[in-house]
Amino acid sequence: MRREQIEEKIYRNLPETLQKLTEPFENREKDIVLLSSLGVLSNCLPNIYGLYDGDTIYPHLYLMVIAPAASGKGVMNYSRLLIDQIHDKVFNESKIEYLVCEEAKKKNDTEKCPDIKAKILPANISSAEMHSFLESSEYGMLIMESEADTLSNMLKNDWSNYSDVLRKAFHHEPISISRKSEKVFVDIKEPKLAMVISGTPDQLMPLMKSRENGLFSRFMIYSFDEITSFKDVFATKNNNTKVVFKKIGDEIFKLYGELVDLKKQIEFCFTDSQKKSFLDMIRPIRDDIIDNHSQSFISNLHRHGLILFRIAMILTVLRNKSDMNKGEKLYCSNLDFIIATRLMKNLLRHCQFIFNSVESGGGLSIQDETILDDLTTIFTRQRAVEIGAKHGVPKRTIDDKLVQWQKRRLIFKQSVGKYKKL
Repeated sequence: MRREQIEEKIYRNLPETLQKLTEPFENREKDIVLLSSLGVLSNCLPNIYGLYDGDTIYPHLYLMVIAPAASGKGVMNYSRLLIDQIHDKVFNESKIEYLVCEEAKKKNDTEKCPDIKAKILPANISSAEMHSFLESSEYGMLIMESEADTLSNMLKNDWSNYSDVLRKAFHHEPISISRKSEKVFVDIKEPKLAMVISGTPDQLMPLMKSRENGLFSRFMIYSFDEITSFKDVFATKNNNTKVVFKKIGDEIFKLYGELVDLKKQIEFCFTDSQKKSFLDMIRPIRDDIIDNHSQSFISNLHRHGLILFRIAMILTVLRNKSDMNKGEKLYCSNLDFIIATRLMKNLLRHCQFIFNSVESGGGLSIQDETILDDLTTIFTRQRAVEIGAKHGVPKRTIDDKLVQWQKRRLIFKQSVGKYKKL
C-alpha cells in the first residue's frame, strides 16, 4: 500500500497561518511540519469545543511520525516554537504564585499552595506527576518527543505507566486516582492532552505493544521509508525558518489570550450538508474494511472520524482567528471540511499500512503473511523485492523483513541473495 504525500492542492488552500509555516519546506518535510503544527496548535485553542457522538470534544490531537533515521522527521521540532511563549507564561506565572504561597506558608502552616502549571509536559515523568499536572491544567497540555523511546520507556515501569491516562485523555474521559497512604485523591473531569511524537519503525512496537492496543488507534500516523539527501544547510531559507515560526508563535500567543478571556465557550459545528457528507464518506469505508480487510481496523476508522472533526475545528479557528468574538457558534466552511476530509483519508491509509505491517499478538502481520505466501519455497532477494513492490513495500523494508524472518526461523539463507522458506 502506497504511503502518499499530502497533495499540493491542500497546501494552496490552507488557512494563511499554516501556509506560512509550511512554505519553506518541501516533500516529506512539508507534510511533517503541517501535521506536527496541527498537533501543537490543537493545544493552543482554549474555549473551543464541538459535539461529536453526544460528547463534548476539544481540538486535541495525537500524532506519531514513523520514519528511518536521517529521514528529515526532525523538522517536527520547529512546531514547538508555536507554543513556547504560551508555555513560558503559564509556567512562570504559576511558579511565582507557588513561591509566594510557600513564603506565606511559613507563617500559616495550614495554607495549601497551588500546583505549578505547564503547557508542555515531558514524557519522562511519573504517573503521579502526570495526574497532578493534568488536574491543574484547565486548557490542556502537550507531550512532544522526537524519540518515541522516551515515552515507551516510561510506560514499561510501574511508577510511570500512564498508558491508561493517554487512552482516556484522547476522549476526555474522567480520570480518578486515590492513594490512601499519601492521602491523595485526584479527580479529573475532562482531561485535555495533545501528543506529537516521532520515532523509527523499531521504536513503534515497544510503545504501542500491538496493533489491537487502544493507544494505536488514537494516533494520526504518518510514515515513510525514504532517507533525505544532504541539504544545503547554509541556504537562506533555512536561516529564516525559526523566525517564521516565532512570528507565527506571537500570533498564536495573542489568539490564546483572546480565547482564554472569552466569557462563553464557542461551539464548532458542521453544517447539515457536511454532516451528511461525513456519514456518506465514512460508511462505505467501514463496509470495505469489513468485507476486504481486518475487522480489527474498525476502531482506527471510527477514531479517524473524530480526528477529521478535530482537524476541521483547528482549520476553522485559524481561518477565522480575527473574528472569534462575533458569536457563540463557529461553522466549518466547505473548504475546510474538504481539506480535513482529504487529510483524514491520507492519514487513514498511512495508519492501515502500519496496521498491516505490525504483528498481532505472537503471529505475523497481514503484510508479512501476504508477501511470504506470494514467494516460492526457494526464492531470491530480488524476487522478494519485486513482490514487496507489488504490495507497496520499499526495498529497504524488504531487506529488514528478510533479517527478521531469519531470526524467527521462518526462512533460511542458503547463499548470498538466496533463501528458503521453512
